[in-house]
Amino acid sequence: MGEKNSYRIDLKDMELGTCEFDYRLSDAFFVELEDSEIRKGEVSAHVSVKRSATVFEMDFQLDGAVCVPCDRCLEEVELPVHANDRLVVKFGDAYAEESDELVVVPEDEGAIDVAWYMYEFIVLSLPIKRTHEPGGCDEAMIARLMEHGAEEPNELSECFNEEETAPVDPRWNALKGLKGE
Repeated sequence: MGEKNSYRIDLKDMELGTCEFDYRLSDAFFVELEDSEIRKGEVSAHVSVKRSATVFEMDFQLDGAVCVPCDRCLEEVELPVHANDRLVVKFGDAYAEESDELVVVPEDEGAIDVAWYMYEFIVLSLPIKRTHEPGGCDEAMIARLMEHGAEEPNELSECFNEEETAPVDPRWNALKGLKGE
């Protein structure tokens, strides 16, 4: 990233206690990330770092909106972002991600770049199905989909809810009696 140092937090020289960092993630942030599925956005990020003797607890609060391609028509759809996530950082010999929430940073380096973590938290806060509201999709694209055998847009959105649309295997109905249904 061009502004890589602006998302770098120096942990080594941090005093015991809590430090606060605020970032504004705009279009340039998402453009500079490699392989970003987010085209543009405006997200405010607040990072609180609490240092104890051996561990740094980082709390991320992200709020705003981003634009991603619609799963149905491929036009941009704006989606809200609201995320509260935690990352625990400790010093070690080499960089390692020991789990989803635990990162080891080389002690001689003593810093962590939080840009990619903020991006991941944003992506994880987005819904799995990223589409416009009914009637909001590009009509020309929907017409082309219909030409090639796609179902009506309303039916497309309903096909993701398999519990309501899929027929129930009659063998399961016999087992429902065991549960008292």
